[in-house]
Amino acid sequence: MIGVSKLYCGAVEPGDVLRYRGRGAKDLPSHLLQFSADKKPVVVWNLTKRCNLKCLHCYAQATATAAPDELSQEEGLDLLRDLRDFGVPVVLFSGGEPLMRPDLYDLVAKTVAWGMRAVISTNGTLIDRDTAWRLKDLGLSYVGISLDGTQEIHDRFRGQPGSFAAAMKGVTHCQERGLKVGLRFTVSRLNYLEVPAIFDLVEAYDIPRICFYHLVYAGRGSKLVEEALSHGQTRELVDLILTRTRRLFDGGRTVEVLTVDNHADGPYIYQRLLQEDPRRAAKVLELLQMNEGNQSGRGIGCVSWDGEVHPDQFWRHYTLGNVRQRPFSEIWTDLSNPLMAQLKDKKRHVAGRCAPCRWLDICGGNFRVRAEALTGDLWAPDPACYLTDAEIGLSKDG
Repeated sequence: MIGVSKLYCGAVEPGDVLRYRGRGAKDLPSHLLQFSADKKPVVVWNLTKRCNLKCLHCYAQATATAAPDELSQEEGLDLLRDLRDFGVPVVLFSGGEPLMRPDLYDLVAKTVAWGMRAVISTNGTLIDRDTAWRLKDLGLSYVGISLDGTQEIHDRFRGQPGSFAAAMKGVTHCQERGLKVGLRFTVSRLNYLEVPAIFDLVEAYDIPRICFYHLVYAGRGSKLVEEALSHGQTRELVDLILTRTRRLFDGGRTVEVLTVDNHADGPYIYQRLLQEDPRRAAKVLELLQMNEGNQSGRGIGCVSWDGEVHPDQFWRHYTLGNVRQRPFSEIWTDLSNPLMAQLKDKKRHVAGRCAPCRWLDICGGNFRVRAEALTGDLWAPDPACYLTDAEIGLSKDG
């Protein structure tokens, strides 16, 4: 996760992070968690496979009905109790569509009561006024609503006419209740031209947060490999995001803008700032070093509806263990699992142009699951890295 507004527009300074006691995850506010020193994981819990939509890029391959082996409420409470004791700072309830699980409210209530921050990732179509009020009263910290573009594009992606209008009503209902709400946008060739319109929506609706997700080849998203942006298109995309974010800040709109799932964005922003604002660039480099790049298997983890534990929500083909047999905390710290041990220290294992890259310490080897999906080699270079050989220090002019 790369905080564009934090890095490029100065919304966060290194001192903002350092003033929290040792930069522990439990002490940091949400917008600084990526800079924590202990890297206690944010846990994504896909608590149901059920969903009311049929999204083209769904990594969970959600279905119209719940999976038969979903964790019970009692098992879910045991999971949350363990996450609390382990020091997990945030639980992100996802799916499928989390609002289709009847006991979501009880699980959110316990999460908050036990001192963790609760957020949900949703398609937004089920958030009516009563739902927004109930979630706010429970102490939910944030609602992330997924959009894929404006009406025509979004409805096509979601496989349901009217889903865009319903999602935007969900945004409005959250705002009416004072519940923080933001947008999530997964970018591919099918919708990247919609990015300016998404920024327009952020301005028109006064939305405080927008996350742009680089495409990961997982679940139904595996069928979209050929729709991934070219390296040139990715650079154009990031430039556009930077320009529009700067425009927001110059207009007095301190929107939190982030890119997700491609840590090449960090060095790219740094290099652009070297040309535009060298003094700011030095601070950005310090923040990137704190961030440490991709956190799969370290700063983010995933529990599936059936209790399986994954290094992140895109690693559904690889299971580290099941919370029905062992607590998450035990699974997460068990380095006898070869993959877990390697992910805790990825920089020693990456190959190809990643190994000598000058940005390895602040990228962390980027997204391993994407490399594996395209090449079959877990430690091959991430095919979505768009930095040139010169930019990563592999050619004479770099």
